[in-house]
Amino acid sequence: MSDDEILGKLKTIFADTFEINPELVKMEAHLFEELDLDSIDAVDLAIKLQAMTGKRIKPEDFKNVRTVGDVVGAAQTLLAA
Repeated sequence: MSDDEILGKLKTIFADTFEINPELVKMEAHLFEELDLDSIDAVDLAIKLQAMTGKRIKPEDFKNVRTVGDVVGAAQTLLAA
């Protein structure tokens, strides 16, 4: 799956789960400062990422995720495993 395909799926997840305008979901967008996610939202996002990839994400692997680009990278890592 390409970065663009993952980003497209993330835009849908952000719109459906967090009611965030998909146009705001860009690689450089900061999850907590720009998209107003909180720690509970981050857990929900990790669960959605697991569902999207079919792989379990370790909490320590998701701890340093700060931007949408980081989420895309985490998804790529899960898909490659």
